[in-house]
Amino acid sequence: MPPIPRPDPSRDPIGPFLHYLMAECGVSPNTLAAYRADIVRFSRWRREHAPGPLAGLDVPTLAGYVDFLAGSGLAPSSVGRHLASLSTFFRYLIVDGRLSENVAKLLVAPTVWDRLPTVLGPSAVDRLLNTPKSETRMGRRDRAALETLYATGCRASEVVGLRPRDVDLRAGLARCVGKGNKERFVPLGSRAVAALTAYLASDRSALAARRPETESLFVARSGRPLSRVGLWHIVKTHARAAGLSENVSPHTLRHSFATHLLAGGADLRVVQEMLGHASIATTQIYTRVELSRLREVHSRFHPRS
Repeated sequence: MPPIPRPDPSRDPIGPFLHYLMAECGVSPNTLAAYRADIVRFSRWRREHAPGPLAGLDVPTLAGYVDFLAGSGLAPSSVGRHLASLSTFFRYLIVDGRLSENVAKLLVAPTVWDRLPTVLGPSAVDRLLNTPKSETRMGRRDRAALETLYATGCRASEVVGLRPRDVDLRAGLARCVGKGNKERFVPLGSRAVAALTAYLASDRSALAARRPETESLFVARSGRPLSRVGLWHIVKTHARAAGLSENVSPHTLRHSFATHLLAGGADLRVVQEMLGHASIATTQIYTRVELSRLREVHSRFHPRS
């Protein structure tokens, strides 16, 4: 049996790593792009601050990378994601025979969720969702997109990835494809169903007429699939019109969806499943949001607070 060739230490490992994630792990294109951006950022930092072989990196040196990320103005959650990407990269390098241990897993990220996520109250959500004009084609599209965001709690990428066949309006369900290409079905609710029914009656086909090959449920004015940036602009535009904070984004509706469900008594595990969270620890942040709101109400109105 011929000997297994040793990897060339001079060859850039980023390309093979990304191919491994795509071919062996089946990550989504969005996740692949995030990994690439994170590892390219690390490589640029290493060339300047820690040149030399990867095997020579130790925890004190990599701690400098954590400080660099935090000093770049990234949120704690973003720093944590970068370190998770780095740990996955090092794990691959061990499998590839370039490293003997994963020192990246010993790094300590800043506390995630140092700040609670921005959440809109139910009345603010109502103002936002009622802002698009129902008598115009783009208004009906925007209303359907906003209602879908809030009704499902889906990520922006999941909503723009929907196709008409992914929504069952009679059953009131949407089939979403989340991280790692994992599928889940989430309820739409009566208002989202009504908004989608109005949009699909004629608006989607009219918007897609210029590009019949478009398969997306939500279509841009050009006939192309609505992008995440396009969805972000829809939320921002109508948030301003509703007099809401500039910080409102598609993810704000996801946060609001989860918080309102838990405030209404929904089971944490059910909310976890609808959000598509791999770990229930991620979902538990929304119980902190609700407790924070309760403490605020208590401090404002209780006579002995």
